Amino acid sequence: MKRRLFLSLCSILGLCLPAFSQDTIKIGEFGSLTGDNASFGTSQNEGVQMAVEEINNAGGVLGKKIDLTVEDNQTKQGQTTTIVRKLISQDHVVALIGEVASSKTLEAAPVAQEAKIPLIATAATNPKVTQVGDYIFRVCFIDDFQAVVIARFVLEKLHKTKVAFMTDVKQDYSVGLTQFAKDYFLKNGGQVVKEQSYSSGDKDFRAQLTDIKSANPDVIIITGYYPEVSLIVREGRQLGIKAAFAGGDGWDGASLIPVGGKAIEGAFFSNHFSTEDKSPAVQEFVAKYKKKYNNKTPDAFAALGYDAVNLLADAIKRAGGTDPEKLRDAIAGTKDFPGVTGKITINPERNANKSAVIITIKDGALHYFETIEPKAAS
Repeated sequence: MKRRLFLSLCSILGLCLPAFSQDTIKIGEFGSLTGDNASFGTSQNEGVQMAVEEINNAGGVLGKKIDLTVEDNQTKQGQTTTIVRKLISQDHVVALIGEVASSKTLEAAPVAQEAKIPLIATAATNPKVTQVGDYIFRVCFIDDFQAVVIARFVLEKLHKTKVAFMTDVKQDYSVGLTQFAKDYFLKNGGQVVKEQSYSSGDKDFRAQLTDIKSANPDVIIITGYYPEVSLIVREGRQLGIKAAFAGGDGWDGASLIPVGGKAIEGAFFSNHFSTEDKSPAVQEFVAKYKKKYNNKTPDAFAALGYDAVNLLADAIKRAGGTDPEKLRDAIAGTKDFPGVTGKITINPERNANKSAVIITIKDGALHYFETIEPKAAS
């Protein structure tokens, strides 16, 4: 009777501890399953679900099955805070997976940190994410590395020095990526001839592109997400812009090529993963993913979701359970974890040391161009 009363009070006050779930390990996932960035969240979730299913079919973790609870933030600002609080206080998860977007992850991180619940971000690349606290991690590279990858590629591979930037001012990811890339350009012989901004959800970019065209850049770097990128590139070509287009991993979305069409042919962007990687681990992952999801090709966010869950499961094993402090320390101690997005080592700042790839768009498809190692981008 006393225990039932205690549990009821816990539920009301949001104080229950994960220890009450003895037969399963409760994990929470949050992402943009609907809304403007639904491609991101859907891909992440498919990778997460596949990893959970494989782990459970193999006997679980420490003899316990993973119990996954998934919440959709609908690509809405502010929604992530609410659902992460719910995952922690009502669902009593021992760890969190998510998100792709840095701005959404930055909403979740303070909540997780305060509750001392480890959070592993999948593709939130803004450096501020893990700076929130010692319970916040990620399995992706970060934007100061990615920005240098993009900048060096333009300067050293494309041999172009005059660039223009288009930045989504509503996204921490885009603002940060632009700043890091711009700094590198200016310090290494590049010239930033024009900068323009836009906001997520915008549909018309003619004014910005007309201004950029007047500066005659060699390359236009768009640091935002795929819904706007595809429209910007298409409108740019319609306006007669001949410059090359380049960007970051935010380009990797389902509508990029269908909406961008022929206009986006020949563009380049940095990413975490390529299905054309010939390593056995990658090819096995691609084959399993296609089998599970009706011949759908996985993108980087599916691969990162898959890696995040498997890395978490490995950390739980090494921690010997789900005690928050021990689990945090185990995640922090991850070294050379064999992910499908590359070997993952968590550094002292709780970021992943790993390589990046450059993707190009040719014949209506994404193709691997080259790999950039961390030491080559510094």
